[in-house]
Amino acid sequence: MDRLELARVLKAARARIAPREVGLTAGPRRRVTGLRREEVALLAGVSVEYVVRLEQGRGPRPSTQVLKALTQALRLEPDERDQVFRLAGSTPPLLGGIEMSIRPSVLRLLQRLTDLPTVVLSAKGDVLAQNPMACALLGDLSRWPEGRRNIIWQRILGTGHARVTLTLEEETTWTQQSVGLLRTALSRYPDDLDLAGLIEELTTGSERFRSMWEEGRSTVHRSMRKTIDHPEVGRLVLDCDTLLLPDTDQSMIVYSAAAGTREASALDVLRVIGTERMSALPQPHRGIA
Repeated sequence: MDRLELARVLKAARARIAPREVGLTAGPRRRVTGLRREEVALLAGVSVEYVVRLEQGRGPRPSTQVLKALTQALRLEPDERDQVFRLAGSTPPLLGGIEMSIRPSVLRLLQRLTDLPTVVLSAKGDVLAQNPMACALLGDLSRWPEGRRNIIWQRILGTGHARVTLTLEEETTWTQQSVGLLRTALSRYPDDLDLAGLIEELTTGSERFRSMWEEGRSTVHRSMRKTIDHPEVGRLVLDCDTLLLPDTDQSMIVYSAAAGTREASALDVLRVIGTERMSALPQPHRGIA
């Protein structure tokens, strides 16, 4: 929390709002430019002392509810509101439901990433798009039934992400991360009905998920290594990095391997062959990481 900068921003916002803009009467003896602290407190439903302490840079960390009330009282634009949340050490709220469409610029980027398998996920883990390299590596995820193209649902309740193999420890870590991801999504999209339905299915259908959900932890996608059992090129251990797309709250998952490794050579093969089967090629020895 940056208390001094938060104080500066709040005072500046208060100073540029005319009383009439919020339905108040200025009166002939008004000496301040903009709103008084008492008026901000009234509009936000907090105490005057609380506003004073925030503007003096000595207040406690405001809750999400207080931040929403203050930013609404000060008539802040979305970018200004988000700045206040970040200065207070909180994640800005997102309006509406989870974005399920991909921006044209992201699609162009996905098309340009011809060398590396790449998948775009929604804030709750829905597979929104994958490039040809990702199809070659992971299979065509669009073949999952509509409404079930979600990596978390598939791994926990469905047929699983068949080519991605996890040890018991990795499975536990992955599930914890998935629970945290959905908790984070719920805090940002509390009115998203599809998200609520997904969480209900998972908590009802998986005792492990329900137990971890009750722990109340939140997180985001994190970079990690993943083991892929490919039916043609064998077992590959790949770096799996997450690139965040903040405007839509989506994630781009990119798989790669260090130059000179067997995994890098395997990706070169997949790049050339694409999604075609390689039955004519000799099968590599499986199990070599």
